[in-house]
Amino acid sequence: MTATTQGLQLRTGSRILGNLVELLSSMRFAISLLTVICIASVIGTVVKQREPLNNYINQFGPFWTDVFGSASLFTVYSAWWFLLILAFLVLSTSLCIIRNTPKILSDYKVFKENIREQSLKSFPNRAENTLAELPEAAAHRIGQTLLSSGWKVKLQSRSTPQGQGWMVAAKKGVANKIGYLAAHSAIVLVCIGGLLDGDLMVRAQMWFNGKTSYNGGGLIADVPAQHRLSPQNPTFRGNLLVTEGTSSGTAILTQSDGVLLQDLPFSVELKKFIVEYYDTGMPRLFASEIVIHDHETGEKKAARVEVNHPANHRGINIYQSSFDDGGSKVKLQAFPMGEAVAPFEVSGVIGGTSALSNGSNKLTLEYTGLRVINVENFANAGGGAGADVRKVDLRTSIESRLGAGHKTVTEKTLRNVGPSITYKLRDAAGQAVEFHNYMLPLDLDGARMILLGTRESPAEPMRYLRIPVDDQDGIDGFVRLRSALADPAMRDEAVRRYAAGAVEPGKPELTQALVASAQRALGLFAGVEKVDVKAGGASPEPEIKGGLQSVSAFLEANVPEAERERASDVLVRILNGTLFELLQISRERAGQKPLERDDAAQQFMSRVVLSLSDSFYYPAPVTFQLKDFQHVQASVFQVARAPGQTIVYLGCLFLILGVFAMLYVRERRMWVWLSPQGDGASLASMALSSNRKTMESDREFELLKTQLLKAQA
Repeated sequence: MTATTQGLQLRTGSRILGNLVELLSSMRFAISLLTVICIASVIGTVVKQREPLNNYINQFGPFWTDVFGSASLFTVYSAWWFLLILAFLVLSTSLCIIRNTPKILSDYKVFKENIREQSLKSFPNRAENTLAELPEAAAHRIGQTLLSSGWKVKLQSRSTPQGQGWMVAAKKGVANKIGYLAAHSAIVLVCIGGLLDGDLMVRAQMWFNGKTSYNGGGLIADVPAQHRLSPQNPTFRGNLLVTEGTSSGTAILTQSDGVLLQDLPFSVELKKFIVEYYDTGMPRLFASEIVIHDHETGEKKAARVEVNHPANHRGINIYQSSFDDGGSKVKLQAFPMGEAVAPFEVSGVIGGTSALSNGSNKLTLEYTGLRVINVENFANAGGGAGADVRKVDLRTSIESRLGAGHKTVTEKTLRNVGPSITYKLRDAAGQAVEFHNYMLPLDLDGARMILLGTRESPAEPMRYLRIPVDDQDGIDGFVRLRSALADPAMRDEAVRRYAAGAVEPGKPELTQALVASAQRALGLFAGVEKVDVKAGGASPEPEIKGGLQSVSAFLEANVPEAERERASDVLVRILNGTLFELLQISRERAGQKPLERDDAAQQFMSRVVLSLSDSFYYPAPVTFQLKDFQHVQASVFQVARAPGQTIVYLGCLFLILGVFAMLYVRERRMWVWLSPQGDGASLASMALSSNRKTMESDREFELLKTQLLKAQA
């Protein structure tokens, strides 16, 4: 059978209909459809599907988000044009099968024994020899030899001028043509299964049954019927979130403009959620112990659902998809980051909110996430950022860039640093800032630090404020010092103590000058003295709120460049001494003993000065530390009724069989013409035809020539 790109030639009087059928059934049209499907599949793989709209806006911008959204590139596999292409591919491939099946079946049955003797001379693999036996005897011998080798044989007797001749026609590997039908049928079956298990049925109910997407809020039980699908819905795939100790019987089907609710014929109760972790902190196993409550019979069936091990009830598969927080209860301790406000506690539930007020400033605290395990890599903790040229190892440098299975330079030191809380503070205008704070201190650069993370957009990475812990391994020492820095009376007392300890008695002029310098340094650092910064360019300079930035700006504006280094050393020394006295005052008022003036205190002060300087740019008046929590987990199931699953599996089986038949089964046909030569002899003309010209075919022909014609190879 010769391959052709033309389609089915319909015998009809309508030229337009005939051309349309020929186009739809042609190979060129099917290949074009497959090309478009491949391109669409690549887009669906590269572009994340069914993400929240804000994620696409952050990634592509508003303009391209609208363009891509109008083309349904965010929901490629359920887009109307993608389903239409699949339908046309089914139609085109089906017409191809209809066009070629009669030819294939006809070829499968016939032996082509009527081939002429002259035609055998045109085959590449041909041979002739004189046999010392009559044509009939030779034909039966050759036929028996071929039958024993797995060939199908047919003998034909012909009358010739020389006498009665015989044609031996044989064939082998005809399953190659069946492979063509199997492979093309597989495409049809897989596409039909995909259409059945896709959104086609759901879309049909939205088009013809009045179902619409729901984009509101409230309880699931209050959602109107026009947004719900019947339990008898023949095909669907949705998500079901169940919290430990509760049950649910309504799945969520995400749509481009909202959701649809799929009522199930049963409810799933989550008894226990089990999660195990690798050393890296990634989940190694998560499974759910569930009880299925049948609504019709009242039957209760216990089951365990794991990844790749779903449960099944009433033809609906329940897959373990992921897990989430089920409404954990958290207790947060609020610490002021500026004014001397007394710390307070606030309690809430993950996913809930709490209202906060600071005078006329109204804030909403949104509890967004709780992580009980945070595994971090501490392999290079404390390491410097620079490279010592005396320690450069060429071998190590090369190995670090090669893809070896074991790299000694990339070993990790993984450690679980404990729980963390993620929350948002939203102002009255609706603008929100996200925060991520660790519950326990972390060992960083040889010191224990509390990390307070913040970002203003989900597209940005977290930026962390490092706060050194005090001698009680807590954040209270820093908070007291930060509040004392905002208190004018405590600042004045710290300046007085510093001047009294730094100047010998009896030198009032020197004391007065030191007091003035210390007040200026502490005022600049506290942000109460503003620095007039002149913009050097077209864009305005960022606002300086305090900290070391304010001290640096003051020096640049008021001290000549030649004297700036010496003046900065003096000013920083005065600032550190004043801040240490301020720390001692804050400890006294808290009922704690003063710190000893040793190396540990000096290192603590050097770190706390940097943290205080950065804290002026912390985007909230308070920070919240996780004090206690009650972890409640939830399991996310994917529930699916997939009638096309069996059809797809059957199509995959057909595809495997078809591909193997077409690639590894060679169709061969052989003819041996035996004509009488007198004296009991006959002349044998032999030819072999194969659908693929290979060296194996040549070897097989030489072997057959030796066996059948008794000729030497």
